[in-house]
Amino acid sequence: MMIAAAGQLSSVTAMAQDPRASVMVDAAKAYPTNNGLAEEIYLLKPDLVLAGQFTARATVSMMRRLGVEVVEFSPARSLDDVAANMVKMGEALGREDVARSMADDFTRRLAEIAPPTGPRPTAATYAANGYSTGAQSLSGEIIETAGFTTLASELGLPMGGFVPLEALIMADPDLVIFGADYPGTARAEEVLSHPALTQLTGGNMPMQDKDWICGLPSVLGAIERLRDERDTLEMPQ
Repeated sequence: MMIAAAGQLSSVTAMAQDPRASVMVDAAKAYPTNNGLAEEIYLLKPDLVLAGQFTARATVSMMRRLGVEVVEFSPARSLDDVAANMVKMGEALGREDVARSMADDFTRRLAEIAPPTGPRPTAATYAANGYSTGAQSLSGEIIETAGFTTLASELGLPMGGFVPLEALIMADPDLVIFGADYPGTARAEEVLSHPALTQLTGGNMPMQDKDWICGLPSVLGAIERLRDERDTLEMPQ
């Protein structure tokens, strides 16, 4: 939606209008939505389908069998990927100049973020089933750019992984980042309300998935929020 020309998009994923998952809800309201079903996509008679790597594979395969061009995008796993996906989107839509300008602006703004000085406190994301992100991921790189080290990396999980609650309590990171609560919490998320978490002595903050895993320029805002949070922590010099 940020790169496409007026009238170029005929439909967007229904997730784009979900405020829990999208930072472009208002813009998405201007378009019909789809649920990624092959039948509904084909009836739109698209010249091009833009799909994520994990979009329903049956739909992607069906579109290709029917002769519809499909361009797939991998999730951004680093800040460099954010800019690269903008350029790829511009190439797919014939909007290279717009996309490259946007990517260059993102790269410039990222470079302007001053490297942190002083101690690097430890931050841990803690999600369903105790998953914690490592430095070698988009959210992990955001955390590191904001001046933290990721607990998962310190525990030997640079790509991220499952950290037992006991290990989190023993590590007692300086900051724990939780996802926002949603209605109908899954059993896998019950660990997030475990009484043992009250033993943590560091800070904590909520961060919705849309804030930093969507791979849009808005991830810069996540870095700024985390930098602000870092500045409030009392760290030994």
